[in-house]
Amino acid sequence: MLVFRSTTAAWLIAAAAACVSPAVVAQPVNGPLARTLRDIFDVAWERQPDARAAAARRAAAEAGRAATQRLTAEPAALELQGKTGRSGSGGREYEAALTFPLWLPGERTRAASLADAQLAAVDLRVRAAQLKLAGTVRDAWWTLKRSEVELAAARDRVSSARQLAADVTRRVQAGDLARADQHQADSAVAQAEAAVAEADSARASAEGTLRGIVLAAPAPGAPAVPEPTPASSATPEHPVVAEAKSRALVARRTMELTSTQRSANPELTVGASRETGGAGEPSVQSLIVGIRVPFGGGPRQDARVTTAQAEALEAEAIADVEQNRVTSEAESARARLQASQAQVQAAERRARLAAETRGFYDKSFRLGESDLPTRLRVELEAAEAQRALARSRVEAAAAVSQLRQALGLLPE
Repeated sequence: MLVFRSTTAAWLIAAAAACVSPAVVAQPVNGPLARTLRDIFDVAWERQPDARAAAARRAAAEAGRAATQRLTAEPAALELQGKTGRSGSGGREYEAALTFPLWLPGERTRAASLADAQLAAVDLRVRAAQLKLAGTVRDAWWTLKRSEVELAAARDRVSSARQLAADVTRRVQAGDLARADQHQADSAVAQAEAAVAEADSARASAEGTLRGIVLAAPAPGAPAVPEPTPASSATPEHPVVAEAKSRALVARRTMELTSTQRSANPELTVGASRETGGAGEPSVQSLIVGIRVPFGGGPRQDARVTTAQAEALEAEAIADVEQNRVTSEAESARARLQASQAQVQAAERRARLAAETRGFYDKSFRLGESDLPTRLRVELEAAEAQRALARSRVEAAAAVSQLRQALGLLPE
């Protein structure tokens, strides 16, 4: 049972100030400290492997797309040959030719479609990676905020317990209370101090977890400002679903290209040869034009096509599963947000009534109309009500983040 009074008020004032102060919310992350959830996310994303590799992946996809614009399936190859006469007459023959791999029918178009799908998949992969990181950061952030609420409540409880113990000490010295009451008051102080130590340990653990994700320290005492509540209107497609669909499209385009590549690419050869005869014989020059058509088909090619078909079907099934999952999670997140908002309203009523009751019993205790155990019980009930109120507000803010996560929205 933890007391939460003056520290709660200070925390709420700081949170309100952060909500209306653009300088706080939009503070850039130039140093090791981060004050908001968005700051934490931005710092963490800069250090992610996906963020660092995104530009290289995009360049690779663009290079693949550019390769489909060539006139030939592969770069041309140069062939040089030299032959000597068999009879020893001194004749020689030289050949120089260029070999051009040609596109198979429909191969170039389908290769371009695959390259386009791969290029789009790069950006969608980045979005999905960002959302995954956002979920991890959000969980760690709100765990830290919960631990800070508990620590603030514990510290406030110590302050209240010490004030009450000091009052009891004066009354014991005046002969109004027994020494047993002094022991009860001192025991309440010791219990509150133990709660502070436990809460401080939990806060340090939560901060360490967040620091391990971000590789930077969050600013101490950063307010738990809730994210904007998403509107109930249509939201953009969920990044996880979009990525799954892009993977399915890439698999489908790969299958189509594989079914086209039934054999190796034919090759067109264009060149020239020069044959020199023996002594006194004239040179002979000739033009070389040829085409090489490999045979295709067979069990090996059938296995490639079948494997590509299986991968396409699997990717499409995964996309359907992801769509159903995110829809269900969004519905659950909306229900949790509504429940948390109702809890805040109930906690506010409870805290108001408990504070009034505490005022009544504080006055009656000072007048000697109620005993210390009753006074301690009422104090603890009021403190628990304030703690529950602060915790419910943090839970409501966390529920907004969970809903945004379920809808595929990044921290703001």
